[in-house]
Amino acid sequence: MTNTKEVENPNFVEGFAVFKLFLYLCKDLTKEHRMNPTELLLQHRSIRKYSSKPIEPNLLNRLLEVGTRASTTGNMQVYSIIVTQDKERKEQLKKCHFNQEMISEAPVVLTFCADLNRFNAWCKARNAEPGYNNFLWFINGAIDAVLAAQNVCIAAEDAGLGICYLGTATYMADEIIELLKLPHGVVPITAITVGYPAEIPKLTDRLPLEAVVHHEEYVPYSTEKINALYHEKENLEFTKKLLEENQLPNLARIFTEKRYKREDNEFFSQKFMNTLIKQGFING
Repeated sequence: MTNTKEVENPNFVEGFAVFKLFLYLCKDLTKEHRMNPTELLLQHRSIRKYSSKPIEPNLLNRLLEVGTRASTTGNMQVYSIIVTQDKERKEQLKKCHFNQEMISEAPVVLTFCADLNRFNAWCKARNAEPGYNNFLWFINGAIDAVLAAQNVCIAAEDAGLGICYLGTATYMADEIIELLKLPHGVVPITAITVGYPAEIPKLTDRLPLEAVVHHEEYVPYSTEKINALYHEKENLEFTKKLLEENQLPNLARIFTEKRYKREDNEFFSQKFMNTLIKQGFING
């Protein structure tokens, strides 16, 4: 297993990235070269630059099949996956994702949706009255969709592909619904770009395990504890550069004043809530 201190070393990370890119691009990637599942997950990176190499149809279908093997509420699979490969359609979809260039570059964009439409139709065809037009079943559908998405992502990385989650799927849900012609009872939850990496970035930082894990019961965070848990993140060279560029005194202010501002949060929250009502997930 890779030593934590080695991962923090810039020279090691760059060398490892080049080596892994070589393995990704190697056509006959053998089992001997591939990482075990735990190591694969520990080396996850979001890929935002893709080569023009297409994904083979058989491989894409295999990834989607793996997605369907994810855990699901009551074995109901209350989700759907929209596959976008057409260049023109990707350009239209790109506008729904704040014009992120990777939408154009990636050969495949997958939109994962909570979908009660299909299950409701099945119930009605069998004279069974569905009662899933409520917030609880939106949550169930959202969980199903995300679990399927993560299965696809892990399988894609194992096959030498790169992925990146697009949180903008919920921000622009109404526009995506219109573009992808999603019916009542269906709403986008997340989307991912999938393709062969054109570059492999360094590992991003993560909080220490003790920051997110509680044993037996939740332990409140003292100010002293918060300071200790965020010390490394706040003192990264990347963080210092970010603060200088934005002329702000600390990283928390970057999040609250630049990345996820209150007015934006409230606007997109209400926008998404209106979409959920329109699509029949809130007392619909």
